[in-house]
Amino acid sequence: MTNRTLVIVNTTGRQGASVARVASAVGYNVRAHITDKLSEKDGMVAKELRELNNVEIVEGALEDKKLIARLFVGAQRAFINTISWGDEVVIGKALADAAKKAGVQHYVYSSMPDHAVFGHGWPSLPLWSCKFAVENYIRQIGLPATFVYTGIYNNNFTSLPYPLFCMKLQPNGSFEWTAPFHPDKPLPWLDAEHDFGPAVLQILKDGTRQWSGHRIGLAYQLLTPRQVCAAFARGLQRPCSYKRGPITVEVPIPSGYRAQLEGIEIILGKLEAPYFGPDIKAPDEALELWEGYRGMEEYAREVFPLEEAANGLTWMH
Repeated sequence: MTNRTLVIVNTTGRQGASVARVASAVGYNVRAHITDKLSEKDGMVAKELRELNNVEIVEGALEDKKLIARLFVGAQRAFINTISWGDEVVIGKALADAAKKAGVQHYVYSSMPDHAVFGHGWPSLPLWSCKFAVENYIRQIGLPATFVYTGIYNNNFTSLPYPLFCMKLQPNGSFEWTAPFHPDKPLPWLDAEHDFGPAVLQILKDGTRQWSGHRIGLAYQLLTPRQVCAAFARGLQRPCSYKRGPITVEVPIPSGYRAQLEGIEIILGKLEAPYFGPDIKAPDEALELWEGYRGMEEYAREVFPLEEAANGLTWMH
């Protein structure tokens, strides 16, 4: 590999940060984009990135076409995870255009399915369908690309009152998770911080000869909600139970995320549609890329209490 520059967009997110950590450790020159919002550029992850070897920080808004053009100059590889900073489709298309113009040879894009295209009467999830639209554009312009579809983050769980993945602490010291998913229907799970970066680095190492145009479901375990709670119970040495019920919102959330939650309740809850859609299977290809994954029980035992403590919670003491 003669050119070792890797562009990463949304580097303070769980996916991008995981890729940056691993890539810098193995000798890539990481060009890490972060927005110029104070909450992001002065956050803990941004500070960590600045302390890594081989990492160049590029700050700025992705609506800035000059910044996007500079981002890819001299780079042959990129990992892109667009999020809803603004018009995600417009930004996603602009990034792809700039990467193609700069001659990027392998563009790994974090996509997600649009359930409406599968012909089963399923609606779209708003925060996923825009990613699928960007994926289609990347294919249309002929940019050499691989598309990774992420399972549900183990790291979503918290005992704070956030919707959908609140592992609620009970008065007797046990935990209870309430969600709209069928208790015995498997869902795909991923420890994003631990396992996402190694998998993407292997995709880049294998190259487009193996993965061009391919969709990869990045999930390492298929667990039902009841199995998730059993893993938490073993990891925490505390009872943990699952209850199927509606999503409750007890804290302020952006309107776009509220629409996403409402869609999840319908598509993955009431209709029990497959998370990735009918065409993507996991975890075989994910395991082909990276076998050293962190499972749910290990996450619950070794990471969940640390994340809870970082949020100011003290139940583990």
